[in-house]
Amino acid sequence: MFKFIWNLFNTSANSFNVEEENPMKKFLIVGLGNIGEKYENTRHNIGFKVLDYFAKKEAFSFETQKLGDLATYKLKGRTFIFLKPNTYMNLSGKAVLYWLTKEKIPLENVLIITDDLNLPFGSIRLKTKGSDGGHNGLKDIQAKLNTSKYNRFRFGISDTFSKGRQVDYVLGEWNDEEMSKLDERLDKSIELIKSFVLAGVSNTMNTFNGK
Repeated sequence: MFKFIWNLFNTSANSFNVEEENPMKKFLIVGLGNIGEKYENTRHNIGFKVLDYFAKKEAFSFETQKLGDLATYKLKGRTFIFLKPNTYMNLSGKAVLYWLTKEKIPLENVLIITDDLNLPFGSIRLKTKGSDGGHNGLKDIQAKLNTSKYNRFRFGISDTFSKGRQVDYVLGEWNDEEMSKLDERLDKSIELIKSFVLAGVSNTMNTFNGK
């Protein structure tokens, strides 16, 4: 009888250990932007817009927590943790590092969504490393993480502005032509994010880059 109980205990303990060693995979998906109504529809806030669109499509909501608004979404054994930092763009790295550490998420499971002046409007490109390209949000993330090797999803906003008007353009709102095409591009962005989590970064780059 004692031997039976001991074997039963060992079986349970081993099962528990296996479960502990194989936790559900978690991914931190960060949309960059500035908080406040006046920034809501600006080109610079495409990171927020992508996540808000995802939330609307999949019927989940964000809650304000430390250093940002957060939401959780689960799909096929994976957990997506969505973050919209409330630190303003220039201090985005503080929120990224905090939630990365708190949730014990490996760096390769992080995806930063950002606007990119060097890509035509609506173009999407996934990269695993690179410079900040003069983007203050990426610059702070790189400084806080102490590396430029992190995944970033670059959403093209084009560079159709006159000399000296870059700030006005980036912080300007989408024009009518852009708005008419935005939903289709946002749908494609959701597909990219799901692919990043479920199929991996290499497969996703091959499937979506330049599309």
